[in-house]
Amino acid sequence: MGKSYPDRTNARGIWKLSDITKNKITDGTYPDQGTNSRGLIQLSASANNDKSVDAITIPTAGNATDFGDAPQGGRMASGLGSATRSFFAGGRTPSLLNRIDYIDSSATGNFSDFGDLTAAKRLAGACGNRIQGHLGGGNPSSNIIEKITYATIGNAVDFGDLVGATESFGSTQANSSTRGLFAGGGDSPNNSKIEFITFSSSGGGTNFGDLTDERAQTGNVSSTTRAVFAGGTGASALIDTVQIGSLGNAVDFGDLTAVVQHPAGLCSLTRGVFNICQNSSVAIDFISIASAGNASDFGDATASGTQSTGSSHAHGGIDEFFPRPPELFSPTGKVVPRGRGVGTIGIMAGGYNPAKTTDIDFISISTLGNSQQFGNLSHDEMTHNAGFSNSTRGFSAGGSDAAVNNEIVSIEFQSKGNSADFGDATISYWYTTGGSNSTRGLTYGGETGSPAVSTNVIQYVTMATLGNASDFGDLTLIRYTPMATGNSTRGICAGGYATTPGAVTNIIDYITIANTGNATDFGDSTQARYDGAATSSSTRSVVGSGSDAGSNFYNILDYITIANTGNATDFGDLTAGRSGTMCTGNDTRGIWFGGSAPSVTNVMDYITIATTGNAADFGDLRLATFGGTNGTVSNGHGGLS
Repeated sequence: MGKSYPDRTNARGIWKLSDITKNKITDGTYPDQGTNSRGLIQLSASANNDKSVDAITIPTAGNATDFGDAPQGGRMASGLGSATRSFFAGGRTPSLLNRIDYIDSSATGNFSDFGDLTAAKRLAGACGNRIQGHLGGGNPSSNIIEKITYATIGNAVDFGDLVGATESFGSTQANSSTRGLFAGGGDSPNNSKIEFITFSSSGGGTNFGDLTDERAQTGNVSSTTRAVFAGGTGASALIDTVQIGSLGNAVDFGDLTAVVQHPAGLCSLTRGVFNICQNSSVAIDFISIASAGNASDFGDATASGTQSTGSSHAHGGIDEFFPRPPELFSPTGKVVPRGRGVGTIGIMAGGYNPAKTTDIDFISISTLGNSQQFGNLSHDEMTHNAGFSNSTRGFSAGGSDAAVNNEIVSIEFQSKGNSADFGDATISYWYTTGGSNSTRGLTYGGETGSPAVSTNVIQYVTMATLGNASDFGDLTLIRYTPMATGNSTRGICAGGYATTPGAVTNIIDYITIANTGNATDFGDSTQARYDGAATSSSTRSVVGSGSDAGSNFYNILDYITIANTGNATDFGDLTAGRSGTMCTGNDTRGIWFGGSAPSVTNVMDYITIATTGNAADFGDLRLATFGGTNGTVSNGHGGLS
């Protein structure tokens, strides 16, 4: 950490923001999460009753040092950590243990008795946040999840049940501050399954997805958003990863430097460390959690062993504290400040090119240039789907492949990757559009059923929490392919094809996003049209492109002041008329992607939202596309400023 901290364990005085930010990026700590992000390894060297504990400093590669002894020793224990305490629970010596031991992780000395598990066990899964720790399953085969509160000495209590009785989990932590994961296990058919729990709600596990293969006894680490599972039975070197906030199957991350069963996992918010000691080996590996790739050598343990356990007190379940809005990491690996038009990421997904596509592309809105591939949609294809976003996640809802669907999927802006299942819309629909503020994502109108009929339904999700959509209210007209945007308080829905009176409309509706209810008339656009796109700053909404359901393709841009009501005003023109466009933006720029007129194009245009005038060339889409995400998908749009 920089010299601006007079004492990191008691941080007072004047701090330089640059040093704080640098420390967060490199060390993953602010202002401190214990002394130098210490990790403890219960070695479980050759004998069943070995009591040796090593210590490492996670941000700094090097050899481990002797920390002391655990009172009960043993192998196959489970490791937990708060910001100040390290815990080892259960194991065998060779008899099964139910004792929980703990120590102040910033000090050296003897462990103390914390309490007892609900039953003696080994190989239980472990996860937790800053406040509480959880142990799930274990040997003998169990489906019990139990909980301890780190600050309060006492016995573990029942939390709920796993979906299936499972032993031989990864015994170190994989979690964010709100959600914990249990992966793999030794009982078929559960040995590739991933389950999750929500820390704030007692209850059972819920299916999350699958590992890339069947295995047990993995070593687990996590940042605030990503969980990593390494090694395991079958002498595996595989490393898998998932985005904690998004349901879905694990994907390949890389490989450990050696095959190992039951490695110990320890981590800071940015780095994962695995004790891969086995037989005569004393090796320790590390990875950068944010960047997929093979592990590298960290250093050596003080002794060899097998089936060791780790505990760390700066892991992903430790809530971060920030002196200002947090930095976001772009898919390029560069730090990207949130909002206000600086460096935000824009996303488009799905559509036709001219065949249906699963591609997700991204741009850096502040920098002119061509789009790059971000990942792929998890659904086969999604076309004429609604798009919306908050500062960390982008969403796609509904759309059509072989059949109209109700699926809502999400992507994490922090790192490139595929989408994952988020929940379900209230209806199966397409030709819809989306908008959002920082908390709620909304979809407006669309077509549903077979034969297709239009709808005026407005739906919403709470973007921070996985789950299904709920009814918000109704638009003033039944319509499909309208254009939607908004700011932190209001959602705007303009135009579309209205089935009554059976024509393209110029009507603009608005809602107050925080309050469910029907939409209200705002005013009229300068041109009736549908299948265009819109974007917004915190004060102004701009609607552009679209067609009249005939041979006319519009390049018209109009704008409104979101806080007022009234008719739209001419803003300028896009470089060419087209429909089926997609749009993104931040508080400064709005960008229109692709479209057709009627040929499919890869053109991207941009405007400066605060200044009326014609659009200019931004760059090219990687693939010519139309009919993808309809709605602003970026991590700094008007709803976030």
